[in-house]
Amino acid sequence: MTPARRGDPDPAPSAAPPRPAGPPPASGPDPVPWQRITVDVPGLEFEARPPSQYAFDFPDSECEGWSTDRLTLRFASVRGAKHRYYRQPRQDAARAAVHEATGSIVFAVADGVSSAAESHQGAVEACRAAVERILHLLDRGAERLDGTDVAAHAAERLRELARWRLGVPAPQAAEVARLYATTLVAGVVRATGDVLEAEVFRIGDSGAWLLDRAGGGYRPLFGGKTAPGTPLVSNEVSPLPLVPDRPETAVGRLAEPWALLVGTDGFGDPLGEGDGRVGELFARQLASPPPPLWLGHVLDFTRETFDDDRTLLAIWPRAEGAK
Repeated sequence: MTPARRGDPDPAPSAAPPRPAGPPPASGPDPVPWQRITVDVPGLEFEARPPSQYAFDFPDSECEGWSTDRLTLRFASVRGAKHRYYRQPRQDAARAAVHEATGSIVFAVADGVSSAAESHQGAVEACRAAVERILHLLDRGAERLDGTDVAAHAAERLRELARWRLGVPAPQAAEVARLYATTLVAGVVRATGDVLEAEVFRIGDSGAWLLDRAGGGYRPLFGGKTAPGTPLVSNEVSPLPLVPDRPETAVGRLAEPWALLVGTDGFGDPLGEGDGRVGELFARQLASPPPPLWLGHVLDFTRETFDDDRTLLAIWPRAEGAK
């Protein structure tokens, strides 16, 4: 049917008006849901089982995403296949906040140690305590992040939990660890004039990387699990509530085309050196900030033998004045 032009008489109506564009009618087929991403050989597929009845406060998956004038943040945390099968809660956690006075992004990522009875609670509380403490230090005008101070604050939070749980005034470090042991990576990205600077420290074996979004390469900010000169992989972890005198720390500029990644070993182990299929997948998906739900979907990829919880937090610099 030829559309009427301005000034032409109205065309004769057709026998039935055309169906308006839009979603299919309720009686039609539903859209196909997102299919799980497979990397190499997939793991076993099954319907996830619920965690124990008192783990209802620890959802299978969670994600977050927002931007400031200078930075964009995304994070996602998903329960691994092992915990889905054996009815255990997700033991990873992540938290992030903006420091209102400076526009800095404060963040923390934690991986509860599997041998600890309540490590899922330990991971969440360590993240909360770390973010709270860093915000407090920024309020006081701290020019450098004191990782020892932040880690000690998080360790004290775990001791408070153990004090309440055990009903004792001064629980021993070993008692706290048996309940709430967790790794911790925490830090801040802030603007100093025209420069964006990242400061990150860690307790345990979770990791951090800089992703070259132009070339697709990954630059680890901390040492890996493989000792120099040996192909063996170490699984030894020194987590909270233990606080070293000097935590591993990384400081540097965050500028285009780099993005800061912080993740648990559920992400770091399959990533490896970043030159395999998992590295290719995330270099492609993180070339620009994805929707938060999509990041969670990608992070939940299936690959044989990799069944741990996965958490990944990413921060991208934004163009000056971007809205």
